[in-house]
This record gives sequence, C-alpha cells and structure tokens, in this order.
Amino acid sequence: MDILSLFVIVPILTVLVLVFAKNLKQSRIIALIGMAIQFAMSINLIFAYIKERAVNTDIMVFTKDVLWYESFNIHYSVGVDAISVVLIALTATVVFAGIFISWKMDDLPKEFFMSLITLAFGVFGFFISTDLFTLFVFFEVAVIPIYLLIGIWGSGPKELSAMKLTLMLMGASALLLVGILGVYFNSNADGGALTFNILEIAKVNIPLAAQNIFFPLVFIGFAVIGGLFPFHTWSPSGHASAPTAVSMLHAGVLMKLGGYGIFRVALYLLPLGALNWANFFLVLAAFGVIYGAFGAIMQKDLKYVNAYASVSHLSLVIFALLMITKTAWTGAIIQSLSHGFLTALFFALIGMVYGRTHTREIDKLGGLMKVLPFIGAIYVITGLAYLGLPGFSGFVAEMNIFVGAFEDPNLFHRILTIIVVSSIVVTAVYILRMVGKIMMGPLSDAGYKDLPKGTWYEKVGLVLLMIPVVIIGVMPLGVSEMIKASIQPFLERLL
Repeated sequence: MDILSLFVIVPILTVLVLVFAKNLKQSRIIALIGMAIQFAMSINLIFAYIKERAVNTDIMVFTKDVLWYESFNIHYSVGVDAISVVLIALTATVVFAGIFISWKMDDLPKEFFMSLITLAFGVFGFFISTDLFTLFVFFEVAVIPIYLLIGIWGSGPKELSAMKLTLMLMGASALLLVGILGVYFNSNADGGALTFNILEIAKVNIPLAAQNIFFPLVFIGFAVIGGLFPFHTWSPSGHASAPTAVSMLHAGVLMKLGGYGIFRVALYLLPLGALNWANFFLVLAAFGVIYGAFGAIMQKDLKYVNAYASVSHLSLVIFALLMITKTAWTGAIIQSLSHGFLTALFFALIGMVYGRTHTREIDKLGGLMKVLPFIGAIYVITGLAYLGLPGFSGFVAEMNIFVGAFEDPNLFHRILTIIVVSSIVVTAVYILRMVGKIMMGPLSDAGYKDLPKGTWYEKVGLVLLMIPVVIIGVMPLGVSEMIKASIQPFLERLL
C-alpha cells in the first residue's frame, strides 16, 4: 500500500467502524483513534518527504497511477510536493483537534463524526490527486457533508445558511467542471491523447484562445470556496450557523481548497490565461482584503468577526498567488497554513466561550481572563498571532506576501500592494478591541463569576493547534525552503 493512499483509506475505515458504534463514548473513541492515526501519518509524511526529496528531484514524489476509467483516460493518480504535504499536515491537525473540541457532542454523535471524517476524506483526497477528474470528485466529496453538518448540528438559521452555502458552492462546481473539461479537451493540442493528468497537461501548449476562456471558469470555480469577493457571501452565514468543530474545519481547511486549486490547476495549466486575467482578479482580491477587514470591524458577533476576517486573510492568499513571484507565492502557502491553524483556534475558543456564557455578543462579555485563565491566555496569544505579531506564523506569512508583492516593479501592482498592506491597521483594531473587551477589563454583570474552567480535552485541542503557529513563527526557514523548492517548476510556467 502506498503512503498516500492511506490518507483516504484510514478515514473510510474509520467511518465504517463508526457505523457499529452504540453510544457517545464508543463514537468519540473510534473517531479519536482514527484521526490520531491520520495525524501520526501526516507527521511521518513530512519526514518521509524530506528524506525522499534529498534523492528525488521530480515535481511530485510518492506517485502512484492506476487506470480508473479507460474510455476517458481517467486515472486514480496521486503524488505530493511540499505544498501538498504541509496542507495535509494542517488538515490532519485541525481534524484531530476538532475531535477533542467535539468531545461532548451528544446530538447524534455517531452521525456527526461520520460526516466530519467524510469531509476530511475528501480534503485529503483533493490534496494528493494529480488527476483533474479525481481531484474534482474529491472536491465534491469534501463539499457535500458541509450541508448536513450545518443543517443538522448548526444553530440559528441553520437550514437557510446550509442551503445558501451549498447552492453557491455547487454553482462554483458547475463552472469548475466546465473549466476542467475545457482543459481536458485541449490537452491533446500537441497531438497526444486526451488526458486529465496534471503533469502531462503541463507539457502541452494549450491554445491562447482556450486559455482565455477556461482560466476564469477554473479560477472562479476555486475562488468561490476561497472566499473571494464578491463570491464570499456564503461564508459568514455558514460560519455563524456551524457547530464549533465544523467551523474549525470549514475555515481552517475547506476554504484552503480554493487557493490550492488556483495554484495547482488554474495558474499551472493555463499560464497565458492567468497572465491575461491577473489584473482583473487582483483588483477583486485586493478589494476582498480590505472589505473583509472592515466587515470584521463592524461585527458584534464573535463568529461573524472571525468569518469576515477569514474572507480578508484568504483574499490575501489569492492576491499573493496572482502577483506571481516566488516570495509572494511562498507567503501565500504559509498564509494558508497560518490562517488554517489560527482561525481553527479562534473558532474553538469562541465555541468554548459560547458554551459557558451562551452568548457570542461582544458587548455582553468582559473580564473572562479572571475566570477562564487558560482559555483567556490562549485567546490573547491567538489574537496577537492573527494580527501578525513577530514570533508567530502570521508575521512570517504576511511579510513574505508584502515583500514579494512589492518586488513587482509595475506601478499598478505596487499601488494595490500598498492598499492591501493598510489592512494590517484595520486587523489590529478589531483584534485588539475584541480581545480587550472580552478578556480584559471588569467582569461582566451577566453572572460569569463561576464559569467552568477549561477541560483536559479542550486544552489538548488548543495546544495541538498552537504548537505549529509558534514553530513556524520561530523557525520559519525550514517550512519556507521546502515550499520554495516546490514552487520553482510552477513559477517557471509563468515567467
């Protein structure tokens, strides 16, 4: 069995075993064991990749190819580079932490964990696929469980939020499918056979006219799930209605499929189309960064603050990818990692606060550091990391993006970069205001003096997410050098 296929086999086996769980205790133990194995596999994959990369200079390593459907030349084809590896590690960590955060889930726990792990199965499959059709199938598998997770276990107007999210993502999938088929039917432009294999298509000179038509379809198809303005409207309502672990996985992992798909498919396979459309989408991405930041500052509900902040930070990823420089691309990948851990932390912390106070309204909270010292301390650290304080992953990501974007001598690009950099100030305002109001100051009069302290499983979940934020911030060279080496062959297609 190859090392990558285990990342889709283990979730399937975990879901099958969960079918036989009889109560909450059995459900969570099975889910925990399955995702603990997955987490250990992701750590092993990092070290195995470093070892393999020392002797293997191929674009993708650990490759495996099995014919799936001969008539259309569809293969189960997998492989990874450093970008895939770090995003797999992000996914495994967030899912593993999400199991701890959902430890007391008592409403259909078996079905909840099965849906959550099915979503993770789709994400893992997406990150390892090198066949466009297989990648699209895993993309759909990752998106579909969100409807159930929000519609059944959510809160507030959960049915409306779930339906809005599903309809927008399905619409984006339709555009994406047309774009992928457009790439497929132009993959024999140099006289070869039609193929869905990403590495084979990259060797083909797809006609410029086709690239100009299909690039925006593929780009928008992925950008919708990445929260790009004006296609972001599903995200805030979806986050606000989702249960805590689903919000963690939704913002921390699922939205990363957008940036990864843009990088792996749109930019790599349609480079001329990317160069022609880049400025148009750069404006949308820049506007999304600013819009998301100002949207967050206007919110009074903690989940909405984090949701709009996610729109801003993930628009920054798309902005960096469209700048097409090695430093900016490195920053985009690190930003995807950093945001994944930090937004999962924030949603976990918001869920813990809400579970004790039964409110997410900022104006109704105050002084919680006095009664929840551990949760309060992690909340403050997470906030400082989120606004880009040196020593944490957010600083490393944003510095790479801003420096890389400003490397482009084009005046239009530099003006956009300056506008985007200004979002730092807005981010600092809403983060410091939120942290100061909720954790500092006098204790609220709403009867919060005897709130339950953080439990062991909550602390484990928070620490799992905090460790990589500190590691990337303190020792960024290891991650950035891995990423830069994998970026180079993709960058050469556009320069």
